[in-house]
Amino acid sequence: MQRDLFDDEHLLFRDTVREFMAREVVPHHPQWEKDGIVPREVWKKAGELGMFGFSVLEEYGGAGIKDFRYNAVIVEEIIRNGASGLGFSLHNDVMAPYVVDLTNDEQKQRWLPGFVSGELITAIAMSEPGAGSDLQGIRTTAVRDGDHYVVSGQKTFITNGINADLVVVVAKTDPDAGARGITLIVVERGMEGFGRGRNLEKVGMKAQDTAELFFDNVRVPAANRLGPKDGEGFFQLMHNLPQERLSIAVAAVAAAETVLEQTIEYCKTRQAFGRNIGSFQNTRFVLAELATETEIARHYVDKCIRALNAGELTAVDAAKAKWWTTELQTKVIDRCVQLHGGYGYMLEYPVARAWLDSRVQTIYGGTTEIMKEIIGRSFGF
Repeated sequence: MQRDLFDDEHLLFRDTVREFMAREVVPHHPQWEKDGIVPREVWKKAGELGMFGFSVLEEYGGAGIKDFRYNAVIVEEIIRNGASGLGFSLHNDVMAPYVVDLTNDEQKQRWLPGFVSGELITAIAMSEPGAGSDLQGIRTTAVRDGDHYVVSGQKTFITNGINADLVVVVAKTDPDAGARGITLIVVERGMEGFGRGRNLEKVGMKAQDTAELFFDNVRVPAANRLGPKDGEGFFQLMHNLPQERLSIAVAAVAAAETVLEQTIEYCKTRQAFGRNIGSFQNTRFVLAELATETEIARHYVDKCIRALNAGELTAVDAAKAKWWTTELQTKVIDRCVQLHGGYGYMLEYPVARAWLDSRVQTIYGGTTEIMKEIIGRSFGF
């Protein structure tokens, strides 16, 4: 079916992103994978092209447009180029609602111009060594001391953790208040006691800097709290998580589509027993199944994008999109590896790298099991 999500403006923007990827990313990404990090200069170049902070008001350097279709264009082009090192979706899709919607005027003036230009890279610090999907189980604390908070604790698996200049830290301001005791505190690069551990060595997404963060009695000005009062952090997170999960779903479908296209082309040329392997019934049936499921997923995700733009995307909608598409992504890519045979296991082939990069998709942003729990609870049991 013809895809009808985008207008002419989005298609023109896609051309801009494609040119950027071809010029500034694709030739260099193999080296970034060896280095384990993307240079900050790439962020600034993307900022110059208007690739960050679409919803930021013009007075702070943004476009003043709340339209997730622009975000989706960037995610799709990153995935289709196999550029898993770029943490742009974390910056645009996950962090923007916090730094745009939850900040006061003074915070906007301090942070938003750099957010848009790519000079200030952002991250959110939720996961801890002993707390992943269970946000109420976090142990990092932020104790009020006059005009400051004293932040202490440890975070792990933090995307953009090495490059980040602004880190939204999920901390407990009242350890006895459960969900109502969590507050979001912005810790900035250079604050005394804020340290970064090793750049974690992962199975895939090798160029993406993912780090441990340490907070040793970091004194953070109270002016860096997100929201007008303590105790709102958990509910702020719950409000913004659907957009994060939709972003992951957009990436999942784009990855499935890309690898499927590559595999179809491979099957047209790869010979076995005197003919191309696409001529075998089993190959055609596998590809038919994958193509059908991927297209169905594409239409559901596009509908979710429309719902988000209309302010109607629910946590349940996003949970359905996230778990289904990421499980489908791993299925599609795994079967495409099989169709490639031994070459599918060689890292010189995009399908092998996509296979490694895909495995985390069913884990971060909320595991498949947590997504099913969210959906299950909606039934009122």
